[in-house]
Amino acid sequence: MIALAALALFTLAAPASAAGRSDHPKPTIVLVHGAWADASSWSDVTGRLQRLGYTVLAAPNPLRGLGADAAYLSAFLAQRTGGPVVLVGHSYGGAVVTNAAGTDPDVKALVYVDAFAPDEGETVLGLQGGGDPSALFDVVAYPGAPVGDVDLYIKPAVFPQAFAGDLPAATAVRLAAEQRPIALSALQEPSGPPAWKKLPSWYLIGTKDGILPPSLQATMANRAHSHVTKVAASHLSMLSRPQAVVDVIVAAAKSVR
Repeated sequence: MIALAALALFTLAAPASAAGRSDHPKPTIVLVHGAWADASSWSDVTGRLQRLGYTVLAAPNPLRGLGADAAYLSAFLAQRTGGPVVLVGHSYGGAVVTNAAGTDPDVKALVYVDAFAPDEGETVLGLQGGGDPSALFDVVAYPGAPVGDVDLYIKPAVFPQAFAGDLPAATAVRLAAEQRPIALSALQEPSGPPAWKKLPSWYLIGTKDGILPPSLQATMANRAHSHVTKVAASHLSMLSRPQAVVDVIVAAAKSVR
């Protein structure tokens, strides 16, 4: 009887790995927001991932220039993470992720959520095919800007339908009021060598996206050989369909060994 009691105590006190837990720690999930948004756009996704036991960091994105924003993210990864990382980008944040991931060997997988995944030399505006910026953006000069550079805001009348077509009208109007601008130069800056050529990637395509055409998303996802998931969502799928976004991120995380 004493021996059985001792065995029971030993079993209870044994390390979790000895009781069958995986020896592989869960990767840290780093979420990178896009233009006309901030880190709070990931709030629902963050909470769901945390409840699944993941360490989640929603990185700030300065939206000042593609090279500068990628360098900022690289510094963030180097100083705020340790161990394997799954790097997630939304919209313009996908271009930042594409340029930053290759600087950190701890990044093991990429996730694109309605995001740009440029090849070397491509620009965000170039991928969009041009068009008339004045029809979409309000322009604001900012102090210290390089010659010709300005901040771009999506017009309040355009934002709800183009950006957030499947969200409640009041939510879309609030988000339009709270949007953070991006510098025009950031959308014109050529991308560097893409991390998706060396890292596995997952891509969630919002089939109701009014900003980044689903056909362009599919083209970028296919050339990156991404694992593709399609969801009937607007450009803000992490707000309107957060569980679908979480499912894709978890699939990427489970691939990390």
